[in-house]
Amino acid sequence: MQTQVHLVRHGETAWSLSGQHTGSTDIGLTAHGQAQARGLAPLLSPLPFTHVLSSPRLRARQTCELAGLGQPLVIEPDLVEWDYGQYEGRRTADIWLDRPGWNVWRDGCPGGETPVQVSARADRLVAHLCRLQGPIALFSHGQFGAALAMRWIGLPILAGQHFALHPASLSVLGHDSKRPGRRLIEHWNQTRSSCDRA
Repeated sequence: MQTQVHLVRHGETAWSLSGQHTGSTDIGLTAHGQAQARGLAPLLSPLPFTHVLSSPRLRARQTCELAGLGQPLVIEPDLVEWDYGQYEGRRTADIWLDRPGWNVWRDGCPGGETPVQVSARADRLVAHLCRLQGPIALFSHGQFGAALAMRWIGLPILAGQHFALHPASLSVLGHDSKRPGRRLIEHWNQTRSSCDRA
């Protein structure tokens, strides 16, 4: 059985709502974010996960628990969000006042991670995931989740700027059954509300 990765971005936080870059700041979910996380349960509960891995950050762990997958849960440090360094807590529009045209995917963050470092971390995690079998649930963050998806399919990390992950969304990373060794993005940004509209 080949690995299938169910990638979940955590629910809404006060900083995801305001657009502030949230890497190491360990804030929890808003009340709406908690409701979003509970809304993931119908999408996830039917799946027989062989592994459930989460970023150590509170917002990811809360999402996992409220979605009904808190036990058994393994903390995976490589699932943390991009380290924004000096840009932690700042909005892109404010950063542009000091550094016009700044793009985290190209430029990284002073005092934080570079795109090369995030790409290497994503590659390390992909290699780990490919040693596992069966359906895996990952609870992570917006920009690192997109970086992981890019490296899963072999694209440069810069391509992640075109793949926004919404709060409390589910994406599925899998394999092409007709072409062994080819990894795919099977679903992107599925939410409970998008299922209700379908």
